Amino acid sequence: MTAPSVRLHPAGPLEAGVVAALQQACFPDDPWDEGSVATLTTPPAGFAVIALDAQEQPLGFVMARVAAEDAEILAIGVLPQARRGGIGRLLVEAAVTGSQNLGATALFLEVAEDNPEASSLYKASGFFSVGRRPGYYKRVDGRVAALVLRRDLDGA
Repeated sequence: MTAPSVRLHPAGPLEAGVVAALQQACFPDDPWDEGSVATLTTPPAGFAVIALDAQEQPLGFVMARVAAEDAEILAIGVLPQARRGGIGRLLVEAAVTGSQNLGATALFLEVAEDNPEASSLYKASGFFSVGRRPGYYKRVDGRVAALVLRRDLDGA
């Protein structure tokens, strides 16, 4: 699947069930419930975008929120069978655009230190490291650090 066959759809609290199902499919060890997703995607500060294929089937999502000049990607994921086709990059750029539209000048996210594929995507999308949170993510065999990344949005 390539990104050109994907349509991005703004999602709000009414689509919280779809976003929650995608989040659970992408991150089964750390599922979010529909109520949490609905709360986090409530405008004006929160928003979400769903990536849909040509048959309107959901493939991925991004959730973000803005507070003053700072925005944060709360969660982003692409279903395993749809990865490595450019959908993640489209979702990152949707979060950038949505954050800029809400007045943010910087966008932050956390990525697990043991996720080099995601780290590469974010670095290629203009993010840089600004911190590290030891033991942030749970794993079956222990915990792993989160890298805190930032992308400047003013002029981006």
